[in-house]
Amino acid sequence: MITTDFLPGSPCWIEVSSPDIEASAAFYRRLFGWEAVSPGPDSGGYMILRLDGSAAGGLGPVLGESERPGWTVHFATTDVEDVVLTVERLGGTLLVEPFDVWDFGRTAQFFDPQGGHFGVWQAINIRGLEVTDRPGSLCWVEMWTPDGDGSREFYTNLFKWGLTAFDLPDGSGTYTILTPAGESQERAHGGLMAVDPARLTDTDGSAEWHPVFAVADCDTSVETVREEGGQVYMGPEDALGVGRLAVCSDPFGAGFVLLRPSPE
Repeated sequence: MITTDFLPGSPCWIEVSSPDIEASAAFYRRLFGWEAVSPGPDSGGYMILRLDGSAAGGLGPVLGESERPGWTVHFATTDVEDVVLTVERLGGTLLVEPFDVWDFGRTAQFFDPQGGHFGVWQAINIRGLEVTDRPGSLCWVEMWTPDGDGSREFYTNLFKWGLTAFDLPDGSGTYTILTPAGESQERAHGGLMAVDPARLTDTDGSAEWHPVFAVADCDTSVETVREEGGQVYMGPEDALGVGRLAVCSDPFGAGFVLLRPSPE
């Protein structure tokens, strides 16, 4: 599962965009207990989402009327500029040019060849998430893609991830476990699954990364999502060997998964 030791290629930050910062902050405060805190006077409305004082993610305004609110997963790197060159060589697209975030770090954002949106973070003084793998925090990242082979090839070449594939018990396809380069499966941080493009309605058939948040009680959390104006698309239901989960979105359509992990 995800840790906070920030190996290259591992998830190190997540952030959600919103057309209404105050409303989104209230939704996630009710759901996860997060407090939205400004990082400084020149933040442009960007907020750090904190769980018991520890950074669990970020919240910022949508960049324009055409941007769809959503979660962005950022992966750790030691060289943003090198990632830019590699992404373009592999057929991806630079979305946000590299820039410095004060003296915290350097970042950039991209589309992969299947249209999946992601970012990278090169730490300077801030490494990223301060809390993971506990209720109310990130415990996994997952990609749904219309082209499993293409996505696996792109990210393996970009981040050198280790891949472990297995057939899903219900016969719905193959799920690929993702691990940082050179690490064992005990350090797995995410999964990748090919799905019918018709199911990717929120992204018009493009690939999508979404965060998976640990919760103490999936059913109670699902009720909170509904009460606070979010949507529940699937579940809660039990997944053998994984836990009890539900696929949801916040009131503005930013998608995520809730998971009460199975006991070890």
